[in-house]
Amino acid sequence: MIKLKKTAENKELKPAPPSKRLVSLDAFRGWTMFWIVGGGGLMAGLAALGHNVIIDFLVYHLDHTPWQGLRYYDIIWPSFMLMTGMSLPFSYAKRSLTETHRQITLRVLRRFFVLFLLGSLRESVHLEHPYLVELSSALQPIAIAYLVSFLLVRRTWYFQAVVAALILFIYALVLALVPAPGISAGTYEIGANLVAVVDIAVLGRTHPDGWGTVLSTIPIISTTILGMLIGRVLKTERPQKNKMMIIALVGCSCLVLGYALNPVVPIIMKLWTTSYGLVTAGWASLLFLLFYWIIEVLGYRRWAFPFVVIGMNALAVYMGRTLVPLNKIVGVFTSGIAAKIGHFGPLFEVTAIIIIEWLILYWMYKRRIFLIA
Repeated sequence: MIKLKKTAENKELKPAPPSKRLVSLDAFRGWTMFWIVGGGGLMAGLAALGHNVIIDFLVYHLDHTPWQGLRYYDIIWPSFMLMTGMSLPFSYAKRSLTETHRQITLRVLRRFFVLFLLGSLRESVHLEHPYLVELSSALQPIAIAYLVSFLLVRRTWYFQAVVAALILFIYALVLALVPAPGISAGTYEIGANLVAVVDIAVLGRTHPDGWGTVLSTIPIISTTILGMLIGRVLKTERPQKNKMMIIALVGCSCLVLGYALNPVVPIIMKLWTTSYGLVTAGWASLLFLLFYWIIEVLGYRRWAFPFVVIGMNALAVYMGRTLVPLNKIVGVFTSGIAAKIGHFGPLFEVTAIIIIEWLILYWMYKRRIFLIA
C-alpha cells in the first residue's frame, strides 16, 4: 500500500552525516524529476519566443534520441536507477537498528509489489488500455532492480561489482551472438532485434516506438547495483575528498568503457545496450557528484531547496502527472490569457503549471507528508 509519511526533516537543510539522508541526493532526484514534469515544456516555451543556439541546444537534449545516440533526456531514467541503488545502504542501515533482516525483506517485497502495480496503473491509464506488465516505463523496472539489488545488500562490494559487470557482459554477448528467426545475431535495428523478438514471444506485443521491455530490463539492474556501491562509499567515514575521487573514477571509467564499446555495440537507450548502460551510468554518477560537491562539500544549499521539495515527493509527482489532469485544470484559468499574449502564451501556461505543482508539493513538504511505496 502507499503510505503518507511524515518526517522530522531539518528545515534548514544542514549537511547530514553519512548515516543520515543526503540533501544532495534529494536535490539531484528533484532536478532529474523537474525535467520530466515541466522543464522540457519550459524550454519549448522559451523557444517559441525566438530561437538561439543555447535554447535550441537545450530543447534538442530534452527529448529522447529516436534510436541510436545519446541526449541528456536519455540519462534521466538511468539517474533514477542509480539513485534507487544509492538509497539502499542508508535505508537498510536505518531499518537494521529496529528490524530484523527478515522484517526488512518483507518490507522490500511489499514495496516491490506496490511499485510494480503502480507502474501497471500508470501505464494502463497513460496508454488507455489495461496492462499488468509494461516495462518500458520506469516504475516496474525500478521495482525489479530494487528487489534484486536488495538481495545483494549484505554481500561484499567486490561481489556486487562482479554481479553488475557480469550482467552487462552477458547481456552484450546475448545480443551479439544469439540470432532470432529472420534476424541475424548482432542486429540492432529498430523493430528487428532480439529484444523485440523476446517481447513478442513473452508479451505478445512490442512497443510502437521500439522500446524493449522484457530482455532489456535485465541490464538496468547493473546501474542500480552501481548506485548501491556508490551509496556504500558515501555511508563510510572516509573524507569527503576521498569519496569524491572514488565517484569521479567510477563515473569516468564507465564513460571510457561505454564510448570505447560504442563502435561495436551502439548506444541505444530503447534496447539499453551495454554501451548505453555504461555511458549513462557514468554521466549520472558525475552529475550526482556535482550536486554532492556543491551541497555537501561547499555547503551551498539554499539554491537546491526547490529541487529538494520535488525530490522528496518524486513518486507523488510521477504518478500525479498521469492520474491528476493538472494541465487541464490549470488550463481552465490560463488558456484565455495565453491566447491573448501571442508568443508568450506557451511559456505562460507551462510556467503556471510548474508553479502550481510546486506549491502543492511545498504544501506537502511543510506538513512532512511524503508519498512512499
